[in-house]
Amino acid sequence: MYQSAYCGLCHAMGMRHGFWARFTLNYDLTLLAILLQTCQPEQTRTCHRCPAHPLRKPKACLSGSGMEKAADLSMILTWHKMDDDVRDRGWLAGLPYRWIRWWFAKAYHRAAQSCPSFDLQVRHGLQRLGQLEAEKSQRLDEVAHQFACILSSAAQNWEDETQERILYQLFYHVGRWIYLMDAWDDLEEDEKSGRYNPLYQRFQGKAKEKREYVATTCTHSIRLAANAARLLELGEWSSVIENILCVGMPAVQSAVLDGRWKELKKLHKGRYTHERSV
Repeated sequence: MYQSAYCGLCHAMGMRHGFWARFTLNYDLTLLAILLQTCQPEQTRTCHRCPAHPLRKPKACLSGSGMEKAADLSMILTWHKMDDDVRDRGWLAGLPYRWIRWWFAKAYHRAAQSCPSFDLQVRHGLQRLGQLEAEKSQRLDEVAHQFACILSSAAQNWEDETQERILYQLFYHVGRWIYLMDAWDDLEEDEKSGRYNPLYQRFQGKAKEKREYVATTCTHSIRLAANAARLLELGEWSSVIENILCVGMPAVQSAVLDGRWKELKKLHKGRYTHERSV
């Protein structure tokens, strides 16, 4: 079922924004796509051949308006991330990012026309984040809040007001968790390079001594996201969402906080590549 959502989002991105948009696909947006689609009345699965593996059997792809919206949101987030990368680097180092940003500009404008309020929220959220980073803010909750608000804005303009409030809380706490986990995972690299890291600033270079504090606040976000998910009528997807929120995210959190995450990703990538080739 998860594979059908992953392939469905990939197919939707290709149909709406061109073949190369598929290469921007990531797992974080697959969770969002599942939740957006399961809250829609229509839900179908159609078989499509994977362009990356044309000789294999067609894969079942989840389709519907939720997947199309997720494809637009994914493109908007990707373009703004590339735009941020351009600003963070010098003229020469930023050349590859400028080229990629230009390449996806037309797809981005198409997605922004489809979801203008989300695009505006992302733009404002990243501007506020940039200000806090420039100030080297020590307000950890404020910085995490700004990033969480970007993801939670995906719940805007929902016909069902109750579902909108539930999805807002779910996306908010997943976004907050992602931001804090990324900050911890990048802590040593940011310290060496001198880049801004909210955990380093908040604990004045002693973030590693505050592992339990970070674990507690991140676990709290996971629980609030899981509680919100239980209020949704997820049907056959309830076990998939529960597994992601209650098993997968805590496991990733433990690996990140213990410093094992990067090695596990390399190991998993190598094993996955081997299995696919076999």
